[in-house]
Amino acid sequence: MDVGFCLRSEAVGAMRTALVSAENLQLTLKTELSQEEQALTQTNNSPKDTHNSGNDDLKEMLESSKESLKLEAMKRIVGLIAKGKNASELFPAVVKNVASKNIELKKLVYVYLVRYAEEQQDLALLSISTFQRALKDPNQFIRASALRVLSSIRVPIIVPIMMLAIKEAAADLSPYVRKTSAHAIQKLYSLDPEQKEQLIEVIEKLLKDKSTLVAGSVVMAFEEVCPDRIDLIHKNYRKLCNLLVDVEEWGQVVIISMLTRYARTQFISPWKEDAVFDGNNEKTFYESDSEEKKDQTENKPYIMDPDHRLLLRNTKPLLQSRNTAVVMSVAQLYWHLAPKHEVSIVTKSLVRLLRSHREVQYIVLQNIATMSIQRKGMFEPFMKSFYVRSTDATHIKTLKLEILTNLANEANISTILREFQTYVKSQDKAFAAATIQAIGRCATNISEVTDTCLNGLVLLLSNRDETVVAESVVVIKKLLQTQPTQHSEIIKHMAKLFDNITVPMARASILWLMGEYCERVPKIAPDVLRKMAKTFTAEEDIVKLQTVNLAAKLYLINSKQTKLLTQYILNLGKYDQNYDIRDRTRFIRQLIVPNEKSGALNKYARRILLAPKPAPVLESSFKDRDRYQLGTLSHSLNIKASGYQELCDWPAVAPDQSVRNVEVIDPVKEWAPSVGKAKQPKSDKFYSDDEDEKEDEGSESSGSEGSGSSSSSEESGSESEDSSEDSEETSSDSGKSSSGSEESSSESESEQKKKKKKMKKMALQKKSKPTAADSDSDENGNGPVANTSSSSSGSSSASETDSGDDSDSDPPATQKKKNDVKSKPKVEVKAKKEVSLLDLDDFSPANTNMPKSAILSSSLLSDLEGLSLSNVSSAVQVTTPSFGPVKTYELLHHMTGKGLSAKYHFPRQPCLYQPSMVAVQVILTNSSDHSLEEIHIGDRNPASLNIHCFNTIERLEPEASVTVSMGVDFSDSTQAANFQLCTNTDQFSVSIQPAVGELLMPSTMAEQDFIKEQGKLQGMNETSQTVTMATANTSSQAISKQVLSVANVGVVSSSQSNFHRFAGRTVSSGALVLVTLEMKESSSAQLTINTEKSVMASMLLRDLKQALAQV
Repeated sequence: MDVGFCLRSEAVGAMRTALVSAENLQLTLKTELSQEEQALTQTNNSPKDTHNSGNDDLKEMLESSKESLKLEAMKRIVGLIAKGKNASELFPAVVKNVASKNIELKKLVYVYLVRYAEEQQDLALLSISTFQRALKDPNQFIRASALRVLSSIRVPIIVPIMMLAIKEAAADLSPYVRKTSAHAIQKLYSLDPEQKEQLIEVIEKLLKDKSTLVAGSVVMAFEEVCPDRIDLIHKNYRKLCNLLVDVEEWGQVVIISMLTRYARTQFISPWKEDAVFDGNNEKTFYESDSEEKKDQTENKPYIMDPDHRLLLRNTKPLLQSRNTAVVMSVAQLYWHLAPKHEVSIVTKSLVRLLRSHREVQYIVLQNIATMSIQRKGMFEPFMKSFYVRSTDATHIKTLKLEILTNLANEANISTILREFQTYVKSQDKAFAAATIQAIGRCATNISEVTDTCLNGLVLLLSNRDETVVAESVVVIKKLLQTQPTQHSEIIKHMAKLFDNITVPMARASILWLMGEYCERVPKIAPDVLRKMAKTFTAEEDIVKLQTVNLAAKLYLINSKQTKLLTQYILNLGKYDQNYDIRDRTRFIRQLIVPNEKSGALNKYARRILLAPKPAPVLESSFKDRDRYQLGTLSHSLNIKASGYQELCDWPAVAPDQSVRNVEVIDPVKEWAPSVGKAKQPKSDKFYSDDEDEKEDEGSESSGSEGSGSSSSSEESGSESEDSSEDSEETSSDSGKSSSGSEESSSESESEQKKKKKKMKKMALQKKSKPTAADSDSDENGNGPVANTSSSSSGSSSASETDSGDDSDSDPPATQKKKNDVKSKPKVEVKAKKEVSLLDLDDFSPANTNMPKSAILSSSLLSDLEGLSLSNVSSAVQVTTPSFGPVKTYELLHHMTGKGLSAKYHFPRQPCLYQPSMVAVQVILTNSSDHSLEEIHIGDRNPASLNIHCFNTIERLEPEASVTVSMGVDFSDSTQAANFQLCTNTDQFSVSIQPAVGELLMPSTMAEQDFIKEQGKLQGMNETSQTVTMATANTSSQAISKQVLSVANVGVVSSSQSNFHRFAGRTVSSGALVLVTLEMKESSSAQLTINTEKSVMASMLLRDLKQALAQV
């Protein structure tokens, strides 16, 4: 007691000391919100309490003469706004500081005013003169903020002031202010649509702006105000295409969307059957007008417009953008505009986006689902990317399932059904039900697997989960409608399970099948009706309706047995609580039971009730979504959203392309050229001289710095420079094509200018990169180009056609210059291998080139495993392996490993690191109370042991686990692989002991090939022994299960029921291993193994004998 009292006294004394110290330091411990926060969080229902001391403190600070206090008060207020608090009561005090000379304070005031100007319009109007003065402030940010606040005051009376401010800001020297004016255009248009004509004039002016900062915003204003004024885009089309790479990301999305609509109205379709994209046909574009007129009557092949090609070429680098919206925009542009053989370059980019957040995955998968319906070949090589992961949300799983079903064909259906077999067992019931629907779609689309899928679905009827059973019944019902004559046994099987099925839709489906095909089950259908008569009153409405239908059909087919039952059920239905059932009962009674009132309708009762019904078509829910533009809200919702603009159909005849030519009058030089740079002759171009000099300097600096955007500027600058100049070096007076202008007197001047540019670029490259490590030719062959980033490699390798098309669009003079540059000697160097963002390991194409004979043979029943049915007759037999439960072995005990425990198993998958290695998965668990660091593999014994180690695990928290993959080359030996498992403090000796069956990989072959290969492995290569089989292991399915649990081999189909054959190859050397089990009388069998590896054969024989003999 004394000790406790002393401790309590000491604690009280320490608290008193702390409180005294706090008072001396004038500190107050606050456990609640500050007073100003309390004031600002109160609602409008208590106005008397809002004017409390908290607001007064902030108001006093705002009215103080000290700038520091005002700044502190504004920071607090903006912080409260950011938290979602209501600070509107402080508007009068804040607006007084709008004329402050402190730049930082003024910025915060404008941030506040933009938020509350619309709510406090009357008070904001009092400060309009201040905003107008701020529009002429020297600071560009103040000017832009003033315009932003002015456009946020939504009062019609100040529309003229806003219009004047927007026009002045559109001519501002700062691109940031011009960008803000483009934003204000949309606000003013929504406030007063009658100002449309004046706003269009401002938009037309801003569209001519050469700043990349303005481009995206003005195009957004164009889309909001006048999206139908395509004529405003004509003169700016090429400029927008060339600036696209350098525009900010959200501006790129808007511009690409607008250019997609523009291209659909200005270019002819590249999807024609006679479309040709080689260089010979491109030359016809440069023929004279007279020659073109002569050939108009002839059926000429399709020739892509150079401006169409310019758009495709300048958007392709954006597929490597970090912004998913930009990648999606380019993908939809290629989908809607590109020739069909070029669309596939977007595939890798879209698959890459699947690594992003689930919201992004959802939108991308929706678009891929639509694309995969029309063009399966695009995504088939990346089928593994759409396999469902356990961490995926249900809506993501469903979309992946949809895509896998769309990609299913005769070559890959075996793999897809194996995936579906796992998905059916999922704990997510909605996903399991969707998987069953997908199996049904595969069965209807691919006739070769219809029987297999049907048999597998019948087996699922005995599943414990009601949802799975119900969905299986519904899908089976649809499948049976396609070929009902062949499946009376399945209908009988469903009738036996009827009592155990409780889901109303499933029960109704079975009753419908009984009634529709009652002639094929004449003994079972009346008995089912008898059972339903007992429970009629307790059934759901949908079941009652189908019971009435079944009774009516049986009355017409077998009235002798079912007349009384039918009358009983009709009487029950006559007084049912549901009026639908009452009406249906009265209608059926009048239809099937003849009497004086029934009239002539009774004669047609059989034709009405027993009419043949068309089989339902199982289609994808994304089949009709292609009517909406990809990437839009309408496409995602599958309904036309407000503001959606439909894509126009391709024009039958291409509009005049000369409308995009820009006539540039030579301006007077405003300043002298740079020192040491000779004055270059002027040629007709879209850009002015100062723009050209900036572009040259930009491209040179980007080439020397090797920045990430250099490849994009190369592609949009160097590649499209020639084609854009060629197409733009035309004069509206002459009306001739660019080939005609090449023959004019300005030819020598333009050639000299281009040669000087190229010589200067080559000189800079030699200076910046003396080793010339990455020197190579670009797609167009434009001489040496520094491959300084991964994006140039990825984009140039992504399309095989760009090279041809780009070079074709160059006029003859340009081709001559390219040849001159090519003829110059250049240093031969070894090109450095670049790693592109898209060249990832998991994008390796899946092997879909499976032999058709193997697919169409009887091989898919065992692929389904859980969906297979052993007691149902089927022509489908096994040729591919089924994997049993994975056996886990202990590698390191947690007591020995000081808290680190390790277990391993063999996943029976090909090793990713080396074909000769056996894949091993290790599960590391930290069982200690502290974290373990730097877990890695140390020394090996023997040192020559070939092991692919997992990457070092930097940190493993307590109770955490991690699964890593390894590869071990056992050299076809069961000798243990010894190595050390290390942490940053300890080393533990461990060993992996492989079972002989894990050293094999399954091999698929026909029975004839098996016997042929077995004949080659006789004598010393054959090991045989008699095995006494356990009674439970005598069936075919049990034998396969036991053999596969021991050895990783493939099942070979056999024409003899007493022979069971399995084939495999050793992982390291690829030696063939053939296993034959010949069943004999009295549960005995002859087990034979043929292989060159005699030691492995004896060990495998021992393990198989033990497995087959055990109960």
